Amino acid sequence: MTKAFETPVLICGGGGAGLSMSIFLSALGIESVLVERHAGTSHLPKAHYLNQRSMEIFREHGLAEPVYSRGSQAQNMGAVAWYTTLAGSGPLDRKLIYKMDAFGGGKTREIYARDSACRSGNLPQLHLEPLLREHAERSPLASVRFGNELVAFEQDGSGVTSTIRTELGQTYTVRSQYLVAADRGRTIGPQLGIQLEGPTGLVDICSSHISADLSPYIDDDDPLIRWFINPEGGGSWGSGAIVPMGPNRYDRHSRDWVVHFGFRPDDPEFDEALVAPRIRQLLRIPDLELTVHKVSHWLVESVLASKYRGGRAVVIGDAAHRHPPTTGLGLNSGIQDAHNLAWKLAALVRGHAGESLLDSYEAERRPIARRNTRWALFTFMNHFVIDAGLGMIPGATPEANAAAFAALLAEGEEGETLRARLHEVIQTQRTEFTAHDMEIGFHYSSGAVVGDGTPPPPRAPMGDVYHPTTRPGHRLPHAWLERGGQRLSTHDLCGRGRFVLFTGAAGAAWKAAAAAAAQRFGVPVGVHQVGPGGDCVDLEGTWQGLRQTGDDGAILVRPDAHVGWRAATAPRQPAEALAAALGAILGR
Repeated sequence: MTKAFETPVLICGGGGAGLSMSIFLSALGIESVLVERHAGTSHLPKAHYLNQRSMEIFREHGLAEPVYSRGSQAQNMGAVAWYTTLAGSGPLDRKLIYKMDAFGGGKTREIYARDSACRSGNLPQLHLEPLLREHAERSPLASVRFGNELVAFEQDGSGVTSTIRTELGQTYTVRSQYLVAADRGRTIGPQLGIQLEGPTGLVDICSSHISADLSPYIDDDDPLIRWFINPEGGGSWGSGAIVPMGPNRYDRHSRDWVVHFGFRPDDPEFDEALVAPRIRQLLRIPDLELTVHKVSHWLVESVLASKYRGGRAVVIGDAAHRHPPTTGLGLNSGIQDAHNLAWKLAALVRGHAGESLLDSYEAERRPIARRNTRWALFTFMNHFVIDAGLGMIPGATPEANAAAFAALLAEGEEGETLRARLHEVIQTQRTEFTAHDMEIGFHYSSGAVVGDGTPPPPRAPMGDVYHPTTRPGHRLPHAWLERGGQRLSTHDLCGRGRFVLFTGAAGAAWKAAAAAAAQRFGVPVGVHQVGPGGDCVDLEGTWQGLRQTGDDGAILVRPDAHVGWRAATAPRQPAEALAAALGAILGR
């Protein structure tokens, strides 16, 4: 065994969450070591949708533009659609059943653009993880070690000692102040007594990464996901879905695709040799030339870690929660876990915070994961409601289902009524495809937040209507401001390890208060005064309508762009009030 070396933070796992954690810590000036047992990044497309909140985080770290340039163009991910088949010559083949706006496209584009400086993104983990790895390895503060497996660890009062094994079988030890588990619950969680709890093994799904030319059979380039439902397929998951996987184009000319389909009770036992014939059958292209790169067979589950922390070890990403793919909340939650945790670890490593700040990670992120895992399962199961809206009856014969489809597509009053019913039913799937409030409206009700006693904004039961607010615990609302002739988002003025105080035209006294608080706690506290005499101008008047404070009030934003505290108007002693709030957040 070679000599041990030390690092503030050891990250176990080099997937989306682990690599993001390495990047975020480096941006905060904190050294880290990342170990990943595999020799390279993901060989499966895996998750691909990146919601606006994740893209805002990536924007802060210089990753948004690379994701946009390597991933889907906006015009190729603004809808989802349902069809009977992709090809075929039968009377019910190649019929468009329904198309709806999705992911900030179509009629939702203006709403999504109003609420964030970033559009949603789409880049499969197969291509995202190498980008994250490149970015992580670029920092001299990060040691990124693939082909290195954490095999054991021990904790004491001041740190963690981990044993790492290389591909050649050699071992060495790493001494760290903190250990972050992004290992899908494989090694660290079980030793901490963490259990993943919730329903599992619900549906059998096969996902196949293939290369094929499907352009002759596709005549619309805006859907990101194409679902197939037909009399023979047996419903949404039985008939399959396809998603373009690039690598250079994400329209009909995409080289790679992922085909998802569920197993039926009468299907033979899973056999990879049967996958290509099954795909040709599902797509109705019997002579399709295709290359099957990788087949993954997995069970739908919705599970949550029983706790997020054991001493100086914490879990993030798939080690803390696992989701059905619907709504795309899995990878996004992992990135947001890392963003929430990184600034807290940085403050602890520097001695700027008390242990309660680490406790706040679970207090804040676990309720969000509970909500997200349940929502993802809900939207997965809602696809069976769509089957019912089509008139498909469980256990019905293909002939009966064919009659239901024929009636749905027929001319006349009956067909119009059936299509109107389908519209009402299928629009319930906006819970998956336009989950705007779920994606950027989540908030922390406890943890490193100083509440002000105000009620939360209205909640949209379908998760689609976001209400911006500066209430403590919520994500800072986006608004375009001008500073020094440059157009910037409110989010561009936050992050990078800083606390930021937003105040109005009459808030000059807050500058001295911020300087005093920064000196007292040793953390940077920036101040942006928006309005006449300030450094920022609200040219469009948007911030004036969003801030929910007076000209002399203040909003304290944490390094993760969530509001930590606010004062609707200036108190008698601004410096004392701000210091008390900052101390409470930091556990000081």
